[in-house]
Amino acid sequence: MRLTCMFSFILLFGAAGLVVFIHLQDPEEIVHQQTPGIKYNMGFQQPKKDCVSSNKQDRRLRKNTADRVVTVKQSDSLHLSESVPTKLQSTDRRQSSIMFVMKDQQKGEEINSIRLHKRRRKFIIKKSPILISMNSSILNLPTLKSEDRNNEWKSLYQIQRERKRIMRETCSKYKSNNRRIITPYHVSRIFVEDKYRVLYCEVPKAGCSNWKRVLMVLNGLASSTRDIQHNTVHYGNYLKRLDGFDHKGIYHRLNTYTKMLFIREPFEKLVSAFRDKFEHPNNYYHPVFGKAIISRYRVNATKEALKTGSGVKFKEFIQYLLDVHRPVGMDIHWDHVNRLCSPCLIDYDFVGKFESMEEDANFFLHLIGAPQNLTFPKFKDRHSNEERTTTKITQQYFAELSPSQRQRSYDFYYMDYLMFNYSKPFEDLY
Repeated sequence: MRLTCMFSFILLFGAAGLVVFIHLQDPEEIVHQQTPGIKYNMGFQQPKKDCVSSNKQDRRLRKNTADRVVTVKQSDSLHLSESVPTKLQSTDRRQSSIMFVMKDQQKGEEINSIRLHKRRRKFIIKKSPILISMNSSILNLPTLKSEDRNNEWKSLYQIQRERKRIMRETCSKYKSNNRRIITPYHVSRIFVEDKYRVLYCEVPKAGCSNWKRVLMVLNGLASSTRDIQHNTVHYGNYLKRLDGFDHKGIYHRLNTYTKMLFIREPFEKLVSAFRDKFEHPNNYYHPVFGKAIISRYRVNATKEALKTGSGVKFKEFIQYLLDVHRPVGMDIHWDHVNRLCSPCLIDYDFVGKFESMEEDANFFLHLIGAPQNLTFPKFKDRHSNEERTTTKITQQYFAELSPSQRQRSYDFYYMDYLMFNYSKPFEDLY
């Protein structure tokens, strides 16, 4: 009886021990030991992030490992016909083969990265911008001749020096660049006249059409400015642009040619552009800009207005101009001079103003030694029967706006006002 009880106790104790042993064993380890394939390795595990489960991570791990093997096999970068283990081979050998594949893949990626870096470096060297130190122009404002120093040219010469001083001081204050990077984009609006070595940056609505006529006469393309039609000036492609030259040609001309720029009071230039593009028939600005502006800013617009884009009001045009999310992009006719001609990157030798166009233009022609019979044309290029946009007309248009819109418009052109020393157009502006 005692022997039977002892035997039963031993059996119960053994069964309990077996249950405890099975309970303490890691079930994942049992599964991986029983199935052929990659040996379970903690080195492959990723730390948990957010709410991603460990099962999802394990599936991603297996997929990534398989993708690496397939990628290497397809690219024939590693011959695995004899070395890839089959299902009957040991799991340790399979893991070492996969690790070898991963290392070889990493080496290949490093080599490709180096080659790509070299190609990029070659491209950068080939397309690198022109580096020019601040105020490095070899040619400054042409020097007055001895016979000119006691006549009317002397005062105009001093005006030029003052305009350049203000422009450079503004650039130094707001553009703290010790070195300047000039790309073909920055010179894309500069026209070249090689005979008299002139570079002219085009500012629309500031006498640009007539200045192009003058450059064409200087270059021998026409005998008189009156012989050149508007379409010939703008669409004839008779004048070369500076961005059409290679880096050597751009650098040479920037450093040796006389660079000139003509600007206009920003609000006056803006009103002039609006009158020209939106108050007269235009088969480009009405369908492209007009339709977008009316659709965005006019309440209860008619179908006809939405279809043609004609009849844009000045207040709607200003809403478009000041909108950060414009329905259509900017245009050169109302863009900043600071962006069109980059005066803080390019040392312009001559800064003329539309308000004093006749004397400034003829003074410039005198400085470069142009023929004496060549003077700046006075005729109005477009809509000749219409009155030019004046200060009075400009104030009438801006009177339609609220004080807030006028202030924001002034802020929009603030750098142009400051750089070219124009006074505030309204007393309530701050």
